Amino acid sequence: MKARALLIALAAALCLGAASDPAERLPDPAQEARARAIFSGVRCLVCQNESIDDSEAELAQDLRRVVREQVAAGRSDAEVKRFLTDRYGEFVLLRPAFGAGNLLLWLGPFLVAALGFWLWRRRLRMVRIEAERELSADETERLRRLSEDRPS
Repeated sequence: MKARALLIALAAALCLGAASDPAERLPDPAQEARARAIFSGVRCLVCQNESIDDSEAELAQDLRRVVREQVAAGRSDAEVKRFLTDRYGEFVLLRPAFGAGNLLLWLGPFLVAALGFWLWRRRLRMVRIEAERELSADETERLRRLSEDRPS
């Protein structure tokens, strides 16, 4: 009984998330499909980790309306995205383009991994050097005594 109630609640939540106001939709299904495809690549500036297609924030609703207006005006997907980035900056895109402005964003993880690898190799080299250093006179004498005391 408990599992059934949980399943119904989950289904209702999924249905509510996918629902949108029919008055907002474009009359042409092809244009609406294009607009929804663009929605999935545009970041909600309030939620910041969701697309405007998934967000219920007022700003996301405004951005969906703007995208629909741009699509209805006959603009291409690239033109709509350029309009949004000109207005809100490249942060509005969930997958920003590779360029000089965000080079660190794209290459940062690789640089951190390379730095970690370099530090690891350096540490191994230091351990090896420490292991290979010559014994002091006291250590040599102690080793000699230990080896003499050892039964054959």
